[in-house]
Amino acid sequence: MEPLEIAEKIKDKFPEEVLEIKEFRGQVAVTLKKARIFEICRFLHDEPEFSFDYLTDLCGVDCLGKKEKRFEVVYHLYSIKHRRGIRLKAEVAEDDPAIDSVVPIWAGVNWHERECFDMFGIVFKGHPDLRRILMPEDWEGYPLRKDYPVQGPKEEWPGFLDVLNRAKRFTEFEWHE
Repeated sequence: MEPLEIAEKIKDKFPEEVLEIKEFRGQVAVTLKKARIFEICRFLHDEPEFSFDYLTDLCGVDCLGKKEKRFEVVYHLYSIKHRRGIRLKAEVAEDDPAIDSVVPIWAGVNWHERECFDMFGIVFKGHPDLRRILMPEDWEGYPLRKDYPVQGPKEEWPGFLDVLNRAKRFTEFEWHE
């Protein structure tokens, strides 16, 4: 089954959820409403004719000023059995930046959802351990949002001086030839 056929089957099963189907250079993307993303992903994972057993990537996109809904969560699904992939894009509004977690379907997406939360501020409801993964816990803001200051926050991160002091203390352990 070709990816466009899979996209049409998604549209047949969830007609109210599919906003757009696009094909570009042999890759198919299905843009969805976020409300039933877990159910759609479960369907694509569990149905033997699809068997999307591997979520290769999940990432966030900030569409500031380009779309009505500011964010997208992009899911790259792959079926090892059928050797085919498809892309799902769920729209997420800025005033409610939350979407259901798909960790119960693909456990390996745990890290990706945490990264998306850390960088964009998108909350994954039902995630087992949603906390920052790249930035310090007390970091303010979301660095991959398009309105994040290019120079970084106005004030230094409070832990910055501590990091500098530790670096100075640990110079005694540096190797010199």
